[in-house]
Amino acid sequence: MDINLPSYDVRWRERDGKREIFDFLRRRYVALTPEEWVRQHFVHFLVEHKGYPKGLLANELELRVGEKRLRCDTVLYSATLQPQMIVEYKAPDVAITQRVFDQITAYNILLHVDYLIVSNGCQHFCCRMDYARRSYEFMSDIPDYSTINNNQ
Repeated sequence: MDINLPSYDVRWRERDGKREIFDFLRRRYVALTPEEWVRQHFVHFLVEHKGYPKGLLANELELRVGEKRLRCDTVLYSATLQPQMIVEYKAPDVAITQRVFDQITAYNILLHVDYLIVSNGCQHFCCRMDYARRSYEFMSDIPDYSTINNNQ
């Protein structure tokens, strides 16, 4: 799958006729779907190229709203373990549309983070929330971890 993210040493296996990829955050193999391919590359990009601490990232975080269960693709926590960023992934052939932003916004109603990122592996969008002004600002690039920490 051709994506716009740096490569890394991918660990994968075949099990019961299905391919699996190793998720180094969850420390286990998971089904290799196009979306998972993007997630694994993006998380490695954050850790290896942007300086994000592996120990503060979580994949597949479950949220509950009454009986409804939602699942955030990746969440970055602050050093005090407060949610700080939500990342939503789509497969490379899925367009980033308003519907995708609506999905991540629904998660943010519960988590109230500072940054939202959406990526299909080819395109990446990051916005910084400004709750005081009830607005957000799209950033030109995915921020380094040190930039996020300096904005606290």
